[in-house]
Amino acid sequence: MSNNSAQQNTNEEVDLGQLFKMIGNLFERFFDFIFSILKSIFSVIIYSIKAIIVNFKIIIITMVLAGVLGFALQKYSPNVYTSSMLVRPYFDSKFELINNIGYYNALIANENYESLAEVFDIDLKNAKEIIAFEVESGPETENDRILQYDRFVKSIDSVRAQDVSFEDYIENRSIYSGDLFQISAFSVKNNIFKDLEEGLNNSFSNKYSSKKMKKRDSLITIQKKNILEQLSQVDSLQKIYIRVLEEESKSKSTEITLGGEGFSLSNDKTKTREYELLNKEIELRNELKKLDEKKVDEDVVFDVISGFQEVGTKHEEWHQKYMLIFPILAFILLCLLYLTNKTVQYVKNYEA
Repeated sequence: MSNNSAQQNTNEEVDLGQLFKMIGNLFERFFDFIFSILKSIFSVIIYSIKAIIVNFKIIIITMVLAGVLGFALQKYSPNVYTSSMLVRPYFDSKFELINNIGYYNALIANENYESLAEVFDIDLKNAKEIIAFEVESGPETENDRILQYDRFVKSIDSVRAQDVSFEDYIENRSIYSGDLFQISAFSVKNNIFKDLEEGLNNSFSNKYSSKKMKKRDSLITIQKKNILEQLSQVDSLQKIYIRVLEEESKSKSTEITLGGEGFSLSNDKTKTREYELLNKEIELRNELKKLDEKKVDEDVVFDVISGFQEVGTKHEEWHQKYMLIFPILAFILLCLLYLTNKTVQYVKNYEA
């Protein structure tokens, strides 16, 4: 029995030793793998630095020549100027605006400068100076975004609205969601923008918006007529109550007491509702005032918040900075040539 127990203990110790050995080998392989990755990264960095140091003169000369070429191209390229105007469309004229901006850009792309000159009422020479138009949502505050989201939620089903968060709406909304729009014009001539403003103002004019404004005006006229009728009725009621009060003030209150219990018959004054009538009159007049203000505020298809400047500002995109881009492209090209050369040499040696 004792021999069997000793042999069993020995086997368990052997099993534990093998288990620890396997775990140790596993960690050793893991650390070797991490070390090999770090070593490879270090080797790539060293070889890259070595290649730059060995070919330092070629790299410097190539990048300097590319920089000089980029500077010359940037200097003699025509300057591009831009100016912006901020507008607030009404009666869904924003759809016509965005559609027309796309039409103007299509005319420029097709070099149809005759039609472009006719649209903006400018001469053909100035029309050829225009490069492009751009329209985007105007500046807005966080409150503006919240109001837009609130209108959107109210316009859809309440169950569906629960699945659309404020962040999702802001991220996925279209350009048509806003109330302000910024129109930008780009030209190689810096004082042409004021001449374009009148043509852009005509971009808002369309039959649908005009019809919608006339319909709005007709509805306001009907609403005002109804409110005036209600005011007339309130005024008539007020006169009736005043007359009743005058009659009551002339009459005397009578009271007859029967028996010891004090049972009485009295002629009480009529209870009027002058306060309620006054509040109703104020409410109706406020509604009438709002209708008048709305018609005055939105008496046009659009409002120009700020127009084009007399002289545009110089516009330069990052991809037009040739003085910086050309040296970077030259360096990348040198790296590709170096890698190609090393790859070809490796393949030749491998085949040999």
